[in-house]
Amino acid sequence: MDGGAVSNPTVLVVGASIAGPALAHWLRRRGAEVTVVERAPGLRPGGQAVDARGVAKQVIERMGLDAAVRAARTDTAGAHTVDLDGNILETFRAEDDGGDGYIAEIEILRGDLSQVLYDDTRDGVEYIFGDRIAELTQDADGVDVTFEGGAQRRFDLVIGADGLHSALRGTIFGPRTQFLRHLGLVLAFYSVPNEFGLDRWMIEYQERESGRSAGLRPIQDATRAMAIFSFPAAELDVDFRDTEAQKRLLSERMGDLGWLTPRILAHLDDTPDFYLDQVAQVVMDRWHDGRVGLIGDAAYSASPMSGQGTGLALVGAYLLAGELAASGWDPEAGFAAYEQRLRPMVEACQEIGRLHVDSLAAPDPDAEPAPEPDMEAFTALIDRALNGVDLPDYDGVPDSGPSKSSVTP
Repeated sequence: MDGGAVSNPTVLVVGASIAGPALAHWLRRRGAEVTVVERAPGLRPGGQAVDARGVAKQVIERMGLDAAVRAARTDTAGAHTVDLDGNILETFRAEDDGGDGYIAEIEILRGDLSQVLYDDTRDGVEYIFGDRIAELTQDADGVDVTFEGGAQRRFDLVIGADGLHSALRGTIFGPRTQFLRHLGLVLAFYSVPNEFGLDRWMIEYQERESGRSAGLRPIQDATRAMAIFSFPAAELDVDFRDTEAQKRLLSERMGDLGWLTPRILAHLDDTPDFYLDQVAQVVMDRWHDGRVGLIGDAAYSASPMSGQGTGLALVGAYLLAGELAASGWDPEAGFAAYEQRLRPMVEACQEIGRLHVDSLAAPDPDAEPAPEPDMEAFTALIDRALNGVDLPDYDGVPDSGPSKSSVTP
């Protein structure tokens, strides 16, 4: 690649959760030879429920994966907020707001969506599990990569899809403290036996006085449920990879909440998929440097509280592959066009995330009453977060079409 139009560029994608395999799908269709490297030994199962809303549903349809994704949904009918005794206070249904409301029509466990995307791409994409980049050097014509396993290879482009704590971002752009914006909330979730009679309805208890919440949501396996906890914390002095320390922290912060919390916490030691982290956003002036770019949470995490992290990853994958191919695989032009198209939607989603966290904060009895919200402005903000991108058709750009395995679920 020398700035002119090329074909069949080699691209290394770092991370095999959602953004990485989604990007691999579109890069392959546009003519690239794609390698995905993932530090974990395999796909990570379970995880939180993620949603596809607004324009992200169009991307899934263009991928040819609508049937496969819908077949793997949690099929949640809606959500009830309840009081300490389990009495229903408020109800939200999956069909509200055209399927784009509090409970999305397309809701799927992160691990299940990752599996759908992997199954779709594994025949045309090289996957390397249990390895990671040890050293990276780029020049005007390519990127030399040394893997921790010892292999040395050269790629035309390297793209980080390795999440909130992106190692590639740290290598190229600097320490994560420059870009992470903690929102003062901690989120934890893990699967538990469904001993609570949970059917197709999520239930959630919120203690307004402390800003804490606990909930249970249904998953496809009706014998199990997904537990969800959140609590306020300005600072979190726990390693995000130290699972045992995280479990102790969760027990300390949530043990006295009441409701079903003690029964849910009783399964901490036998759950296979525990996760806890600070709710945070990634804010960057630019998402690329030379031939290295970022996508998804690595570049622009809006936090789980935005409800649009997965949507941004899917839309970002479509745009990044399309703009790179449309530019003749010129990195500066392709990356810049991708950022220009996606950034307004990112900024709206991040604002939604911050507002959601603010709404959960414990009330301050000494604070002045909040002004009445501008509902017209808020409605416009939601629309930008859901549909803030008009998807280009990329006429004239190569497209090999959906894989044969994606035609049927």
